Amino acid sequence: MAANMYRVGDYVYFENSSSNPYLVRRIEELNKTANGNVEAKVVCLFRRRDISSSLNSLADSNAREFEEESKQPGVSEQQRHQLKHRELFLSRQFESLPATHIRGKCSVTLLNETDILSQYLEKEDCFFYSLVFDPVQKTLLADQGEIRVGCKYQAEIPDRLAEGESDNRNQQKMEMKVWDPDNPLTDRQIDQFLVVARAVGTFARALDCSSSIRQPSLHMSAAAASRDITLFHAMDTLQRNGYDLAKAMSTLVPQGGPVLCRDEMEEWSASEAMLFEEALEKYGKDFNDIRQDFLPWKSLASIVQFYYMWKTTDRYIQQKRLKAAEAESKLKQVYIPTYSKPNPNQISTSNGKPGAVNGAVGTTFQPQNPLLGRACESCYATQSHQWYSWGPPNMQCRLCATCWLYWKKYGGLKMPTQSEEEKLSPSPTTEDSRVRSHLSRQGMPVRNTGSPKSAVKTRQAFFLHTTYFTKFARQVCKNTLRLRQAARRPFVAINYAAIRAEYADRHAELSGSPLKSKSTRKPLACIIGYLEIHPAKKANVIRSTPSLQTPSTKRMLTTPNHTSLSILGKRNYTHHNGLDELTCCVSD
Repeated sequence: MAANMYRVGDYVYFENSSSNPYLVRRIEELNKTANGNVEAKVVCLFRRRDISSSLNSLADSNAREFEEESKQPGVSEQQRHQLKHRELFLSRQFESLPATHIRGKCSVTLLNETDILSQYLEKEDCFFYSLVFDPVQKTLLADQGEIRVGCKYQAEIPDRLAEGESDNRNQQKMEMKVWDPDNPLTDRQIDQFLVVARAVGTFARALDCSSSIRQPSLHMSAAAASRDITLFHAMDTLQRNGYDLAKAMSTLVPQGGPVLCRDEMEEWSASEAMLFEEALEKYGKDFNDIRQDFLPWKSLASIVQFYYMWKTTDRYIQQKRLKAAEAESKLKQVYIPTYSKPNPNQISTSNGKPGAVNGAVGTTFQPQNPLLGRACESCYATQSHQWYSWGPPNMQCRLCATCWLYWKKYGGLKMPTQSEEEKLSPSPTTEDSRVRSHLSRQGMPVRNTGSPKSAVKTRQAFFLHTTYFTKFARQVCKNTLRLRQAARRPFVAINYAAIRAEYADRHAELSGSPLKSKSTRKPLACIIGYLEIHPAKKANVIRSTPSLQTPSTKRMLTTPNHTSLSILGKRNYTHHNGLDELTCCVSD
């Protein structure tokens, strides 16, 4: 019961496709629609397969820096491959999904320097994140602030000066003293001066036209004059005048009129305050994004000061009460029963007959022996209580039940593929890369990622085993088979029935002298010895003397006999490998 109860703040799996991996989301709200269904407002988290290759490289460099700084223990290549499936990227993108698409709970935590990465592999449904992905800007940023340690950020406390020792530090770079607690004034005198400063501030707002528009009533002007900015100005005035009340009074009201001090609450207009509230609702306390998207003409310090002053107003208290009332009316949790419908990608095995792989109509996978069937694309297992089609239908790939669940939860295969192993290797050879590029140019598929879109057929699909009788039929039935003509027309079917009948007749005639095949070649040492005894004759070159009629030198070569000579000497290649004896035996 508790496992199927989902609350706000839970990390859950959502299924949007029967063949694609689950989506990892965090529930922010649970809302009931007009037709009675429950929708979940969720925060999107992205996998490595959802971002570009350039951002994947950036994530790899960030992972290497984390391993070096936190001194992580060494992991195997397979564990490193699986750790990439456990890494997620947080975002600020929201979406609404039906609550009935929830397929289970998971755990997502912020990666800490004290965490050991291999421990995430020991726990089921456990993920981590350290970077934030922006789907609009296509960027990756760190989610946690940097711990600023060092001489640039911390003050170095010098040793205490001895009596009579002078301070050689530059006093202009030191902090300025703004208040002396050992001043000659009493607390009553200081309070009286602060009251005078508030009264001067109220009078100054009455004289200012812009202030009278923003605070039309005397009560609002007096409240604005009683804010901290006025008190700080009054105490600073006392400090600058040596705590002389007469001089401080004259400083508050100079010859041009009373001094007016304003804070951010007065400087901001009503429209700017509404923009700030809208931005705060969208981004929270991310003041950088608030400034970038809503208030670019304000400084970051001004926005931060306004936020903490805004929290002391009645407007903030009203919004807090409204949010609390809305939260009371919304759903706190929802019960979703376990999803038990069969997956369309299941390969049916009823009555002992395997069904179509990947839903290909009219094509069935019927191995003669279960052990000769196609293995799992991830763990290469040949036996499983349930198989699932995986990848494009024309590839006819499949996964076992365990690897299928891993694919749905973590979005990848358990074992690293060939190209991933090459990426992990320190320096791949140039020859291997040339071979792979040549294969790709020739149209031969190369398996390179854990995604089913790029997976290809296994080796069994390309294996053609030729029997000895087929090899003999190629020699016996040359006139009927016509291999050269058949190769020029590959789309014309070969009449196997006629070839089989002719071979049966010829085989009955040759039953007295059974066919012998020498498929093994002679060793290389024998061929080299033969070439030493019978070297190939060089062509005679006849050089003619230059004459007036022939401006250039002419070379006349004797025409070689291509039918008799070959690379290996007078006898051709088939004779050296014993194929002449086979031909003679067949002709007899």
